[in-house]
Amino acid sequence: MGKVAWGFTSSIDGFIAGPGHDMSWLSAGEPMAEGMTASMAGEVAVIISGRDGYDAAKAQQDERDEMTSEAYGGAWSGTEFILTHRPEEIADDPTITPLNCDIVEAVRRAQEIAGDRDVQIISADIARQALEHDLIDELQVFVAPVFLGDGIRIFDVPGGRRYDWELVEIYEGAERSFGRTYRPKRDER
Repeated sequence: MGKVAWGFTSSIDGFIAGPGHDMSWLSAGEPMAEGMTASMAGEVAVIISGRDGYDAAKAQQDERDEMTSEAYGGAWSGTEFILTHRPEEIADDPTITPLNCDIVEAVRRAQEIAGDRDVQIISADIARQALEHDLIDELQVFVAPVFLGDGIRIFDVPGGRRYDWELVEIYEGAERSFGRTYRPKRDER
């Protein structure tokens, strides 16, 4: 079975999207090695996204560039689950599968489809929910050299909750964008 990964590019000040899910700031990111995006996309069979991000992408589709208009800049193909409490509102979009279920059920369904390939979570809120159930096997982090000052935080839990991570890999060809893979540091009891 493949991994459940949470992957994102963040600003230096810890945002994965600007206000209104704006993604135009990604153009400030450092270029990655040739073929790296396609290689990473090839490992992913299912993407789990949130409704707010989906709605923002649809509303901004004429403004987004090649890299931000589609997952992995268009290098990815597979199944995309959109978690929503109102699946009937987006059921006519053939490019996605709307689901009204909790994260545990969404990951279970995604893993059935993915088989030996990975499930990628690209929503901060959904990733937070997955962390609460210890469903994240890997964290894939890239950093763009920009401050946004506002937007969607990488991780936001009122009152706080600590999760420790251990470094697994530094992406060769993405050193300038601080490309790193981490896995959860779980208590060894």
